[in-house]
Amino acid sequence: MTSPPLFPDASGSLVLPGPAGALEVAVDLPEDDVARQPAIAIVCHPLPTEGGTMHNKVVTMAARALRELGLATVRFNFRGTGSSEGEFDGGDGERGDLRAVAEWVRTTRPDDQLWLAGFSFGAYVSLAMAAELQPSMLISIAPPAGRWDFDAITTPTMPWLVVQGESDEIVDPQAVYNWLDGLKAAPELVRMPDTSHFFHRKLIDLRGAIKSGARRHLPAAHG
Repeated sequence: MTSPPLFPDASGSLVLPGPAGALEVAVDLPEDDVARQPAIAIVCHPLPTEGGTMHNKVVTMAARALRELGLATVRFNFRGTGSSEGEFDGGDGERGDLRAVAEWVRTTRPDDQLWLAGFSFGAYVSLAMAAELQPSMLISIAPPAGRWDFDAITTPTMPWLVVQGESDEIVDPQAVYNWLDGLKAAPELVRMPDTSHFFHRKLIDLRGAIKSGARRHLPAAHG
């Protein structure tokens, strides 16, 4: 078995060993004119069985927003998606995929903070792994409460931003709000009016919401 690659010093694609086989990964670094933060954000994509991949527009916009804040970003395809090996596993195996990517980030960049972000199914997977991975920041975009079992998810204790479209036709916004209301600790919640699940015509607003909600949690803000 070959060793996993080092964290790259330029944007590009690579392959990591995952629990079900190879995982397709894209690493993107901030632009040269952006002050680098000692933090790396993993962004998880929506449901593969409904066409979700790491190239989803919401995922790429979320990653772009974080890079504009100075973070490097890591997107990857869950098992059975794109060039990633294996088969869809209903969220269980996908947690293992995220664990493998997170372990690689922490092994190759041990001095950097780990941030987790996810959209829809990706929000579910990252929420389910937050207690184990203990990221420094958690970002959940349209977390699919009511569609997946959120009862077993441990309430996040780290800084946590939730962005929810008020006109989401796939994830019931009220189910999300009800779930959040029942938690011991509330996240920062951004409700985006007239916004559908895939943030059609609202991607720039999403970028602004992420940057506004995450900026004060940057490592440099506490240094």
